[in-house]
Amino acid sequence: MHTFIQTTLLILILLNPFLVIVYLVDVINKLSRPRFLSVLVRAGLISTVVFSIFAVLGDAIFARFLQADFASFQIFGGVIFLLIGIQFVFHGNSAIEGLRGESEYIAGAIAMPIMIGPGTISISVLAGQRLQSVLAVLAIIVAMVICIGVMMLLRIVHDYVRPKNEKLIERYMEIAGRITSIVIGTFAVEMIMQGLKEWLPKLGVL
Repeated sequence: MHTFIQTTLLILILLNPFLVIVYLVDVINKLSRPRFLSVLVRAGLISTVVFSIFAVLGDAIFARFLQADFASFQIFGGVIFLLIGIQFVFHGNSAIEGLRGESEYIAGAIAMPIMIGPGTISISVLAGQRLQSVLAVLAIIVAMVICIGVMMLLRIVHDYVRPKNEKLIERYMEIAGRITSIVIGTFAVEMIMQGLKEWLPKLGVL
């Protein structure tokens, strides 16, 4: 039970609803509350299916299907996240809007690259190693439900506060978006370093 709770919390931390809501500030301004919930649920379902596949199949997806080392995914994913972090530094929250594309595909765009990333995929594989397949999938579902619930609560708070403090909210979101770029960049470098630690011994460097 302790391992299940620990894994669920780790998945939730990497999903980070407080960080995701900053990415979605422009979506919040465009969509009504019911529509926003619908989009979040669909994005959550897409992400949950992907995470569950990685939790059940684990490294076999890379080793057998893709015939690639998991370290390669860590390095490439780290580079992608590093580029996203750099864009946030210079462009703020507008950077993620360009990555998502058109609003008609918003659910899939929120799932990837916001929810589905190197970190969440890695912890999904780890969940499958720590727990039985059924429990690993359950941990993913619980974490996703909590994540969506927290984001909806933050949306409600945003709708309540914004009419009286719109400029303050916009400024806060802009600053928060740029600050999170530091988190993104740090995590990206860590992903790259972890991948290199796996690759370098194979090349005889270490």
